[in-house]
Amino acid sequence: MKSLTYVTHVPEPPFARFLFANPKMAWFWFIVRVYVGYEWLLSGWGKLGNPAWTGDNAGTAVTGFLKGALAKTSGLHPDVTSWYAAFIQNFALPNAETFSYLIAYGETAVGIALILGLLTGIAAFFGTFLNLNFLFAGTVSINPVLLFLQLFLIMAWRIAGWHGLDKWVLPKVGVPWAGNKF
Repeated sequence: MKSLTYVTHVPEPPFARFLFANPKMAWFWFIVRVYVGYEWLLSGWGKLGNPAWTGDNAGTAVTGFLKGALAKTSGLHPDVTSWYAAFIQNFALPNAETFSYLIAYGETAVGIALILGLLTGIAAFFGTFLNLNFLFAGTVSINPVLLFLQLFLIMAWRIAGWHGLDKWVLPKVGVPWAGNKF
């Protein structure tokens, strides 16, 4: 006996379709993408040349950052939640050197990918992941702004890299849900 599969399609509102899928908005997303990419590249590049991040003393800077985050776990309304403090204490601090390299190279890679418009949605996802971890560690700075912009870049993935390498790369590699390559 054959089973029936029902597919429900909920169309996007016209404004959302225009904002996140219309190539006319590609210039807007290009500006957002390059700005966010520049911020990531600037941050990562500074860490790549810093011995406390990727040199002889790799892990020193991230250890200081993580210990600072642990200091924000007390009080009535702590900046760092207990579950994230446990992650820092039991996993991140013992592996500070590895995290140091991951952060420095990750920030640089996200920045380069966003500037080039290469797999923009994926790059924005990993940038969002980095920002969330910095926010969970109690650091505000520019992180909420980048997080906000990256969430929109993820939603605009179809056109955010239109003025970039995605215009040629995405049709070649395809997308997993379309049943082609990738």
